[in-house]
Amino acid sequence: MKCGFGVDIGGTTIKIGLFSVEGDLIEKWEIPTNKAENGKYILSDINSFIDKTIEAKSINKTDIIGVGLGVPGPVNKNGFVSVCVNLGWNSLNVEKEFHEISGLKVQVGNDANVAALGEMWQGAGKGYQDVLMVTLGTGVGGGCVLDGKIVFGIHGAGGEIGHMPVKDDEPIACNCGNHGCLEQYVSATGIVNQAKKILDLDDRASSLRNYSSLEAKNIYDEAKNGDVIANEIVDSTCKILAKALAQVCSVIVPEIIVIGGDVSKAGDILTSRITQSFKKYVFNACASTPIVLAKLENDAGMYGCVKSLF
Repeated sequence: MKCGFGVDIGGTTIKIGLFSVEGDLIEKWEIPTNKAENGKYILSDINSFIDKTIEAKSINKTDIIGVGLGVPGPVNKNGFVSVCVNLGWNSLNVEKEFHEISGLKVQVGNDANVAALGEMWQGAGKGYQDVLMVTLGTGVGGGCVLDGKIVFGIHGAGGEIGHMPVKDDEPIACNCGNHGCLEQYVSATGIVNQAKKILDLDDRASSLRNYSSLEAKNIYDEAKNGDVIANEIVDSTCKILAKALAQVCSVIVPEIIVIGGDVSKAGDILTSRITQSFKKYVFNACASTPIVLAKLENDAGMYGCVKSLF
């Protein structure tokens, strides 16, 4: 049976999946990310685990189509990573390095991009070839797939929707160094920061004041429960994201928009309100673009890594 490995490299753990070429996840594992000496051992750790798995499962190496690697940073189409802060990498050709130690075909991509490819292949975007995916977590990631292929961009930063500028007067800097980036308002961190500002300035009663450590989930939950301030915060957040999506859609015209990441667990309240505002802002040719929730959750990256191999 032909099979491949999908490897999603995170700052804390590395998710490794064994897949059939038809897209079935056979088995998955997690190993710790060893970031010692600027991530020097990460690729060799992955290779050692794959070698042991091949031996334990008596897999013929000729049946392996390759290994796809997802990296939390910009990756160009040749598998070169200029910098990856979360792993300690600088100027590393990940594709070349891993091929040399494994002897296998290797494909490397940004983690958000491969997640988009995974959702297109076996997730919420299945049946489509042009997919825009946005991941709402601690930050905001994005991936763009056109004609079934990842859009890398010349520096490997294609799909970085989280760093679209959406406000001119933001005094606080984003993690990227700019001011007023999308992720400062619609990420889990961003929505909590905006909520705290509003609660400090608005003396109306709100159940949000009952939380000693406010999280994005609390805000969406209280909005569902009818809290007025929570609903205003959710409306504002979804409006900002909808406007950004409308701008992206005017350029790439995707068939479908997929919303993933931990914040997407808020469910229909998120997609329905984004859609409502999206229709007000988007170019009329894109007005019917469906906005749906991701299906593969934390496995999307592994799926996309395998799909990138063929």
